[in-house]
Amino acid sequence: MSETNTNKAAGTPGIPKLAIVVVTFKRQELLAKLFDSFCTLTVAPWRIVIVDNEHSDKTERMVAELGERTDELWGAPADGPDAEGGTARVVYAPQDDNLGGAGGFSAGVKRAWELGAEWFWVMDDDVMVLPEAIERLEPWTRDHRVIQGSRLDYDGGDFYWQYHFIESLGIPNPIAPAAFGPEGYRPMNTMCFEGGLFARSVVDEIGLPDPRFFIYWDDTVYGYLASKVTEPIVVADLILQRTRDIPNWDIAGLRQLNGTSDMNRYHIMRNRGYMMQYFRAHGDYRRITFGLGTAATFAKEVIRLVMVNRDSLKTGIPALFRGMRDARKIYQDRTWKPMPPLKDR
Repeated sequence: MSETNTNKAAGTPGIPKLAIVVVTFKRQELLAKLFDSFCTLTVAPWRIVIVDNEHSDKTERMVAELGERTDELWGAPADGPDAEGGTARVVYAPQDDNLGGAGGFSAGVKRAWELGAEWFWVMDDDVMVLPEAIERLEPWTRDHRVIQGSRLDYDGGDFYWQYHFIESLGIPNPIAPAAFGPEGYRPMNTMCFEGGLFARSVVDEIGLPDPRFFIYWDDTVYGYLASKVTEPIVVADLILQRTRDIPNWDIAGLRQLNGTSDMNRYHIMRNRGYMMQYFRAHGDYRRITFGLGTAATFAKEVIRLVMVNRDSLKTGIPALFRGMRDARKIYQDRTWKPMPPLKDR
């Protein structure tokens, strides 16, 4: 057993009742790398919730093995039993259907919330955590309720993330400055579920992530909603590294346009319908400028097809149009309701 890890876990110098929430689907090789990285953390999390959208026997065995490894490394959680009386640090949450990333994070945050988590650190299965990640995040939690750490790309280089969201257009700001300045952070009005950290009080006020997105824009809109109740920040501290190599087109040596699939292309356009509904609910919807943002999003996806996924041109363009058609149905639905807050439960 690592003396450093034992002492850190026993002294609980980290983030109170921190639950790591992971969503996985048919990527056990990548998941194994993430699990290995958990065991290098210099501060133990309170819970690790694994949402398995595949409901795979192999993943279930891997989760059980992770529980044995963390028990050996850290022992029982110092913060005591969860709200249901359980003491297992690693919690397996299989789903009967593939809920997508959006549904998976909604289910995972809900499960951690039910267990009594005070903080939620969410991530996909295609990353690995850096050993000092929790130590680096903890100081920011003293004054902020939503924190986005920085990441390394697959090749170990810096990964630029568009942390500023142009609400009038409904698109990320492509020219937001990359430098953090002497403060080491910048305010943001969005979020990324690849390493985003947020407090229970935020979930209480804005509700769970919306599973209706299935994939794409769900974390963007969740960060937008969080910015209505607090000031989210993105910090310079490195906490994750990506482990999946994705074809991309480098832009000016810093920003890049990654390849994607037709399913993603469809949801990129369709889910603007949900985004519009949330904007309407908060008085931020402007038809003309949002329409311009939709046109810009469509153009960006065409550029992505030409520059990165040219072989998918014949199927990719129709997927974009199908998404736009279904987005119209969503934003014309006057019965639509946002996710409810949890504070009154």
